[in-house]
Amino acid sequence: MIRVGIVGGAGYIGGELLRLLSGHTEVEIAAVTSSRLAGRRVDGGHPNLRGRTGLAYVSPEDLPECDVLFFTGSTVADREGRAALTARGKIVYDLSPDLRLADPAVYRRHYGEHPAPDLLGTAVVGLPELYRTRLRTADLVSVPGCMATASILALRPLSEAGLLEPAVTVDGRVGSSGSGASAGEMNLHAERSGVLRVFAPLNHRHQAEIAQATGLDVMMTATGVDAVRGVQVLCHATLSEDVTEQDLRRLYRAAYQAEPHVRVIAQKRGNYRLPEPKILLGSNYCDVGFAIDPGSRRVLLCGALDNLVKGGAGNAVQCLNIRMGLDESLGLDFPGLHPI
Repeated sequence: MIRVGIVGGAGYIGGELLRLLSGHTEVEIAAVTSSRLAGRRVDGGHPNLRGRTGLAYVSPEDLPECDVLFFTGSTVADREGRAALTARGKIVYDLSPDLRLADPAVYRRHYGEHPAPDLLGTAVVGLPELYRTRLRTADLVSVPGCMATASILALRPLSEAGLLEPAVTVDGRVGSSGSGASAGEMNLHAERSGVLRVFAPLNHRHQAEIAQATGLDVMMTATGVDAVRGVQVLCHATLSEDVTEQDLRRLYRAAYQAEPHVRVIAQKRGNYRLPEPKILLGSNYCDVGFAIDPGSRRVLLCGALDNLVKGGAGNAVQCLNIRMGLDESLGLDFPGLHPI
């Protein structure tokens, strides 16, 4: 069995890791840390896990030796503390923004000064569809942001084919769980319910990850929507040459026909003609699709996923499966619910 430790298990991503890994046949959850809740039962804050785990939180300093560690929050500000934690695991999956960018100047623009810039560029990006070969041997992996994952997967077939003009605008929409379990006043129900709040009108930080992965000149806006889970991104782009809808369909199918967790959704009829996060809740799928403007080179590329699963914990577990030589979909076969 693979001994796993979750560093910072009290939040939403920690809860999703617990949910997925508690049903994983090759994993033993050795410990879950929380400085604030040490000694309390894990299922107190994650009530969906009642009867599924009897674990209690431990203090970070009591984290035992593990084969794999998952970091759910930022740790780089405490360099010595991070080193002490990483020493207790052979493989680390970091789900925080700490290591997502390779360039310190780009990191500074979106997050401020990095406390340990020498760490930037040391991790493999945890996106199996782009970096599967490197993930098979990677001992340090940085899992990308939720809207970045959806955008990169939506843009990838055309960006790799060189069919996009460099300038791309990404319109991202995300549910309230994207702000985390300790979000402030703006995410109180009375403030969040019923809103379409543009919380990042320009330069959302995930645009740097998208640009890094695709080589495109990305401008991103982000809106909080009246949902708990789910991400949908609309990528507005211009084709560099004349391409038909049939050409786009062939490109997308070729890119993703062998990918177990990406589906191409671009239909002419039905209620769900393009990617819709509602039907993906709880699943590790990212659905991608497209629409082309006849008579012009304007194109809309769309992606959707559950921000806590394929946009976070599920992506990390998929990377773990790859690293350990397991079935890539082990523990990740839940298809989502409909209706919901």
